[in-house]
Amino acid sequence: MFHRHRAAGGRVVPFAGWEMPVQYEGIRQEHLAVRRGAGVFDVSHMGQIETGGPAAEAFLQQILSNDVTKLADGGAQYSLLCRHDGGVLDDLFTYRIGDRFLTVTNASNHARDHTWFTEQAAAFDVEIGDARDRYAMLAVQGPQARGIVARLADGELPGRMRTATLPVAGSECLVCGTGYTGEDGVELLIAPEDAAGVWDALLAEGVTPAGLGARDTLRLEACFHLYGNDLSVDRTPIEAGLGWCCKLDTGFIGADALQDATPAETLVPFAFTGPGIPRQGNGVQTEAGPGTVSSGTLSPCLDTGIGMAYVPLGAAPPGTQIEVDVRGKMRAAEVREKPLYSKS
Repeated sequence: MFHRHRAAGGRVVPFAGWEMPVQYEGIRQEHLAVRRGAGVFDVSHMGQIETGGPAAEAFLQQILSNDVTKLADGGAQYSLLCRHDGGVLDDLFTYRIGDRFLTVTNASNHARDHTWFTEQAAAFDVEIGDARDRYAMLAVQGPQARGIVARLADGELPGRMRTATLPVAGSECLVCGTGYTGEDGVELLIAPEDAAGVWDALLAEGVTPAGLGARDTLRLEACFHLYGNDLSVDRTPIEAGLGWCCKLDTGFIGADALQDATPAETLVPFAFTGPGIPRQGNGVQTEAGPGTVSSGTLSPCLDTGIGMAYVPLGAAPPGTQIEVDVRGKMRAAEVREKPLYSKS
């Protein structure tokens, strides 16, 4: 895939031990191509952990924050991996494929996640496998994405939060109705040796190559969390606004700590009401007290600075006026509803 990225004009940078394309034609152009048509991201840096054995479901119910018993065959589920104190180790997607489970990890956390899985599995009759080397991963996203992939697929594409194993451009893929852009689309898990052929077929259909830069601006417009920015071991799911995927009655690791959690801060989306671009680490001033920007960028669709920030609870209601310190200059902003950008 490296040579495919070079041929497409990709600017390749080091990322989590990989050399990955941050952009091709440009972040704005790629962002808008995904919003208006279809883009393809090489996200093969993501990791995969396979869990099987008689106690696989019970084990995952113990370590993942969501209710794994609700995950049907062919289903997908978002959840968090927490420490005993409630701090977030990672956010994950898990797919149930027959009697086995495949969990997709963030690139920079994969080794730590795999170690955590292995350590916690000691009391269960399960098999934990590091499947990272078995998969390349292409995310095809945008309003035209499903139609294009459907033309290349031999079989019906799965719906949102569902999976199916289908040939795509002649190569067997695990097709997942998931994504990280706020657009419709699919993610394709493919044998590494087949990835370049599927990539070529997508580009031949007019899909735009898109890099990590556009992936970040797209996910931020949709208010999707990024580990290392909006999530960390120093923040709980409750602070991050992810209580909805934490089923405390399952008794997952960290549930006890979250049961009586009373956070002083919460994560909110915001948009600038004037000039400036927020960045991670910028200070935030509110009438309720100080806060901190966790993610920030210039929105290509809204044409203004946007971000997410941890602020006191009193500053959380949409419409609250705040100020962000950008290189020593206070910039006016407003807390908004999620998502920051929506076609509707």
